[in-house]
Amino acid sequence: MNLERKVNVARKKQHYVDNEKFLVVMSDYREEYLQSKDNDTELPIIPDYAGECFLKIAERLSHRPNFINYAFREEMVSDGIENCVMYASNFNPEKSTNPFAYFTQIIYFAFLRRIEKEKKQLYIKYKTMEEYSSLEDHVDMGEMGSEESRAVSAGATPLTADKRASIQEFIFAFEEKKRKKKKVKPAKKDDNIVSFSPLTIFLERAHA
Repeated sequence: MNLERKVNVARKKQHYVDNEKFLVVMSDYREEYLQSKDNDTELPIIPDYAGECFLKIAERLSHRPNFINYAFREEMVSDGIENCVMYASNFNPEKSTNPFAYFTQIIYFAFLRRIEKEKKQLYIKYKTMEEYSSLEDHVDMGEMGSEESRAVSAGATPLTADKRASIQEFIFAFEEKKRKKKKVKPAKKDDNIVSFSPLTIFLERAHA
């Protein structure tokens, strides 16, 4: 056995997901699913092993440097698993023999969507803080009614100059990204086919 083959064998033994078993399980599930659809019978439950793989992949991916420091990491993992469950039946062994890469990509993009969602919420929060701060700078709170004053004070937090600058920088970056997205027309995509992005190609090679 040459050195390259030894390395590949060792890599497969050490990998946390048995991709060959994963493929067999997902192929059987796909066949059962299609039969149930054709016969209009109850759809099969996703196999336990597939669920274990979804969890392992999501957890492992969430600990990568570009994801691990997010405070909402657990929500990202949950989103990833949920998306795998939603699109499990779309995995087609005739088009791909690498379920690990397929579901890793699904989880990866679920993570990105969660990050964008959280950033949007933070943007709304910061815009509100910015408006409250501006209101405090220009309005005498004593001239406002008690209910109005309490409403403003409840959402207003004294901001340091550095914090204000950080918030304004975040708001500017968020709005600038939003403006750029409007200029780019999204390409048409078949929801049943996972495109081979650089991430997928990397994963395909890693499991080769």
